[in-house]
Amino acid sequence: MVLRSKNLKIKLSTILPELDERQRRLLVAMEAIELGYGGVSAVSEITGMSRNTILRGIDDLDVVQKSKNMGGITGRIRKKGGGRKRITDTFPELKSLIEHLIEPSVRGDPESPLRWTCKSVRNISDLLKNEGYEVSRQTIAAILHDLEFSLQGNRKTKEGKDHPDRDRQFRYINRSVKKNLKNDLPVISVDTKKKELVGDYKNQGREWASKGSPIDVNGHDFPDPKVPKAIPYGVYDIGEDKGWISVGITADTAEFAVNTIRKWWNKLGNKRYPNAKTMLICADCGGSNGYRSTLWKRELQRFANETNLSVSVSHFPPGTSKWNKIEHRLFSFVSINWRGKPLVNFQTIIQLIAATKTKSGLTVKVCMDKKKYKKGLKVSKEELDKLNIKKAKFHGEWNYTINPQM
Repeated sequence: MVLRSKNLKIKLSTILPELDERQRRLLVAMEAIELGYGGVSAVSEITGMSRNTILRGIDDLDVVQKSKNMGGITGRIRKKGGGRKRITDTFPELKSLIEHLIEPSVRGDPESPLRWTCKSVRNISDLLKNEGYEVSRQTIAAILHDLEFSLQGNRKTKEGKDHPDRDRQFRYINRSVKKNLKNDLPVISVDTKKKELVGDYKNQGREWASKGSPIDVNGHDFPDPKVPKAIPYGVYDIGEDKGWISVGITADTAEFAVNTIRKWWNKLGNKRYPNAKTMLICADCGGSNGYRSTLWKRELQRFANETNLSVSVSHFPPGTSKWNKIEHRLFSFVSINWRGKPLVNFQTIIQLIAATKTKSGLTVKVCMDKKKYKKGLKVSKEELDKLNIKKAKFHGEWNYTINPQM
């Protein structure tokens, strides 16, 4: 049966391109009938034609047979390009409208750069009706797949209760981001991706390959201080849909984080925003870029002095790091690109990150950072007192601007 299916696939792939629409339908219908039970499904899988088309072909064969008995053959062949148009061809604005509807932050705000309200296809269908569009849930799901959205479940990441000012902080960030993007000023989302073991270790996910040819990896991946780890720290340019990742080899420190931002600015940022005097950084509440880190603030002060930029920082509230734009606009696609591939060495990691791209236009620049960063560096009180920090009136510990020192 397997050999027969293989031969049929070769046969149909050779003949079908030479036939018109009706002839293709009749041919696959005849093959389905000849295969017997399950033939329609088998031919559908081989050719990629829908079951409905093949069943229609079977009905057409009955018509052909009856027509022959009556002394003639009837049938209709559509003109090239005939048939019902895709709804996105009829309404080209529909994709952008759906994307706006699924990414609101407050009361359906269609311009929000944050994505923290989820909607089902049923709700989106109802919202589109209010806008004058009748679109089925299946069609909406297909459009969302084209826009590279996917169904997301819950993941255990939150600890404790939500901060009472959680939503107010989201709104504060939202206003700041929109204002900077409107004025063509740099807005970046930063974070550290999960550390990765370097070597013949299992990497989660699967990819298409020949049957019976899995890649062999070590049976165990227990923590071992002797095993090198890759530390990817990323910068995602929200306005440009471009990413930069530095792959560190020692430790995830604030010095490493700011050095990555520095490299992005020197290589990409200052060329894209040559007239910028300010920059907005959206960061998590903890980690190497946490709001409590004095080293993070000191290093940003040095960066501000070097570039003469006023660096504004807004931290996401505790327990909401997964809403950081870099997570689902950059890191998720890196993970997809290297799924199922053992990260055998740093060169492999660099190549896989650099090859990451999306239909929306995302591209990623990457470099190795071989500098040895020390853990536990302390910032003296004298240094802290000299930092040129201006805290916002609303949650100054989360929202602040570091101006260049005169």
